[in-house]
Formats: sequence, C-alpha cells, structure tokens
Amino acid sequence: MKSLVFDTSTIISLSTNDLLWVLKSLKDKFNGDFLISNGVKEELIDHPLQTKKFKFEALNIISLINDNYLKIYSSKEISEKREYLDNLLNHMFKAKDEYITIMHKGEIESLAVAIILNANAYAVDERTTRMVIEDPERLAKILRNKLHTTININKDNLNLFMKEVSNVKIIRSTELALIAYEDGIFKNLLKPNKYSSNVKKDLISGLLWGLRLRGCSISDEEINEALKIY
Repeated sequence: MKSLVFDTSTIISLSTNDLLWVLKSLKDKFNGDFLISNGVKEELIDHPLQTKKFKFEALNIISLINDNYLKIYSSKEISEKREYLDNLLNHMFKAKDEYITIMHKGEIESLAVAIILNANAYAVDERTTRMVIEDPERLAKILRNKLHTTININKDNLNLFMKEVSNVKIIRSTELALIAYEDGIFKNLLKPNKYSSNVKKDLISGLLWGLRLRGCSISDEEINEALKIY
C-alpha cells in the first residue's frame, strides 16, 4: 500500500498557513495512506489540547483523523526501531565531549515508520532532520559554525544510520503545495482579478513564502527557481 508519513513540522507548517484542507484533495489523488506516528499525534493533538494557543489547530487535525485523511500508525516494531535510530542519531555529532541531540521523539518515531513501511516519502520541514538524512557532512559544518567549536563525527553511527535511511525520500510542505497547484487544487485562486497583475506568480510566491516564514526550510534560490518554472 502506498504511504506518506508526516512529521510534526510539515503538519504545523500547513496548519499555520490554513492549508490543512489541501491534504484532503492530495490524499484522494494519492490513493494511499497519509500517516502519523503516536509520537507525532502527541505533539499535534495531546499537548496542544491542553493549551489555549494551539487548541483550535489540534481540533482541525482531529477532524482530518476522524474523516480518515490522516491515520495514526502503530506497531510493535516502531519502539525498537525508534530506540535504535535514537541511539545512532543522538550519538553521532559531538561538541566539547558531549553528544548533540539531533532529533526528538516524534521526529525519530515518524522516521521509523517511514523506514519500516518503506513509505513513498517522509514529509518533514525541519532543516536539521532533513539535512541529517540528505547531507550529514554539511550539517556538521553548520553545527561547527553555529557553536564555534570542533564537531567530531561518530563515523560508525553515521554509516549505520545512512544505511537505514538509504531509501527514504524527503518531501516538504512546499513540494506538497506545488503538487497541489499542479493538480488544480488552487484553481479558484487563479481567477483573474483587478488586484493582481500576475495571479499565478503571486499564488506560487504566496504559498512558498508563507510556508517558509511559518516553519518550512526552503532557500531563496529554491523559491526563485520555482517561480521561473511555474
């Protein structure tokens, strides 16, 4: 069965940009499962329901689950895989004789689900998570510049981790938004109007910049390239 596994960060980016509704149309076209782990459910629903600031967002996500647009995936394998990945990830980069925490429970658990299911993609907006999967050497350089100290890499853990994620494909909320655009999900927003001289460009720019400013890691160059393509 096709599956797309979501990290907390991607759902939050979509939620804060009022784009959760897009997941419904995307899932219908995907013809597979949109999944979150129990750890992500805790971060998106359980904890926010206890707050005043994020309770409404949590209720919107609950609605997606109730309508089967999002499913909570659990299995006996997840806990074991999460602990294994946690040990590798958070004992990989060392600064001043202390290991740096790279990923937290929800992120690691959703990554574990993506690996176990051999998911079509792992949706994550958080830069550190993406970089440790796609370019850990570059992440080490960024950590060195940020912390102004030498970063030592546990090569054994790095190699074991890279084997685990060798088939993991990363996708961000920005890519999901562009797929939605290509599928005509935003067609009602493309009607000519007297306020915009280039509706298509304004829509793409608005989507990508909105997602970037509210959580998604995407560069100026990537946004400019997308504007040229679309």
